[in-house]
Amino acid sequence: QVQLVESGGGSVQAGGSLRLSCVASGYDRIYSRYCLGWFRQAPGKEREGVAGICYSGSALYADSVKGRFAISKESAKNTVNLEMNNLKVDDTAMYYCAANEAYWTMVVEHVDSWGQGTQVTVSP
Repeated sequence: QVQLVESGGGSVQAGGSLRLSCVASGYDRIYSRYCLGWFRQAPGKEREGVAGICYSGSALYADSVKGRFAISKESAKNTVNLEMNNLKVDDTAMYYCAANEAYWTMVVEHVDSWGQGTQVTVSP
């Protein structure tokens, strides 16, 4: 079982930036087997996929964050990062790190492991 620990959430004004990080443990060389990424859940809304990245380095993004968010990986550190720029009020949510074996999915039910989440709050 993969364990995931997020960091880097916080509060920022609209237009600002935040960087989230997630460290995976429980498996050496995590990217040799898993893809890592991020989901988010706003109050009263369903959890949705944000971005994911796999061994090849190719990334997938939700349409709502394309051009503003950038996902990256640090393979040697079993880490995935999410650089969030030009943040909007609608980006306010709990952000969850996720791991999925072999491929990245934006489908909540298909995710193998979840982190505890880190809160991102964007004010007007």
